[in-house]
Amino acid sequence: MYGAMRDDLKAGLAEIREAGLYKGERVIQGPQRASVRVGDGDVLNFCANNYLGLADHPKLIKAAQEALDRWGFGMASVRFICGTQQPHKELEAKLSEFLGTEDTILYSSCFDANAGLFETLLTDQDVIISDELNHASIIDGVRLCKAKRMRYRNRDVADLEQRLKEASGARYRMIATDGVFSMDGYLAPLDEICALAERYDALVMVDDSHAVGFTGPTGRGTPELFGVRDKVDVVTGTLGKALGGASGGYTSGRAEIVEMLRQRSRPYLFSNSLAPSITAAALATLELLDSSSELLSRLRANTALFRRRMTEAGFDLLPGEHPIIPVMIGDAAKAGKMADLLLDQGIYVIGFSYPVVPHGKARIRTQMSAAHSTDDVDRAVDAFVTARSMMDE
Repeated sequence: MYGAMRDDLKAGLAEIREAGLYKGERVIQGPQRASVRVGDGDVLNFCANNYLGLADHPKLIKAAQEALDRWGFGMASVRFICGTQQPHKELEAKLSEFLGTEDTILYSSCFDANAGLFETLLTDQDVIISDELNHASIIDGVRLCKAKRMRYRNRDVADLEQRLKEASGARYRMIATDGVFSMDGYLAPLDEICALAERYDALVMVDDSHAVGFTGPTGRGTPELFGVRDKVDVVTGTLGKALGGASGGYTSGRAEIVEMLRQRSRPYLFSNSLAPSITAAALATLELLDSSSELLSRLRANTALFRRRMTEAGFDLLPGEHPIIPVMIGDAAKAGKMADLLLDQGIYVIGFSYPVVPHGKARIRTQMSAAHSTDDVDRAVDAFVTARSMMDE
């Protein structure tokens, strides 16, 4: 039976390659940091989600090593059986304090947090109103739920209001949105969304994976930035980006929501607990952010410098202030070729194309980090200029 499927798969893979959409994986030889070794050379990494440069921070590594010695390698169990240790409870409490929420529940990833949220809380009597560009984990989580699904145009509050009117007969209405849309670096207008939620008696859920730790005055994320921390009912996020860069996720928000997730959320009930070393390192991350704003300032300075210099050089950037800075190319094959040329010059970036982004919207999505120096940023801009001239030849 597999013979026929294998032939179809080979043909499909060949089509992906011919269209310039094949996604290879480059192997880095060493830890994640501003400069990584790829193949035989060191290159500057401008595509990782290592926003605060903490993926190889010595304080986090030390915390993880000490946790291995004290708490062991892994839990070998789910939380409600024998998979909960003191650091798990400490991290949940610390995240709640950091985010200004009532309670928090840990997951093995934010994908799992989103997958286990909607079906636990909502039924076929309810409606989920989701931004059309939400992360795949929200889309999959919504699919698992029996609630009616509605979509509104990306960040379009007028369209959202229309959907809310249409959903007026539902028992509960939940608006679901990314805090930051990771392919564009655009921020959801949470102040306007929360105002609509109050007007139409709806709940608000935000996936803040690309914001928590560095967005907002003190890095508490998009709810802090828009002044709506007390109006957002559910916030999900990851420990695998700014907050250390390893893995793990969480859902934070109203106490009763979190408690029901502990009782009924399937990814929580049927997945092993977060490894003690990751839990300890995440605690160290939050303590580091509480003690200094240096990393936030450095990230913002690098972001502003790269945007300014690339704009002056005539590149087409999506507007904004987020450290995700898409350099728009359009054609998928050209985006892949430019990424290869940049790698030859010591700049590690990736070309993004369909189905990750729409057809005709291929781009190189650069991401700034607090780990980069000013010279690193300048070198990246100069490499883009050189690569563009080589493309034009």
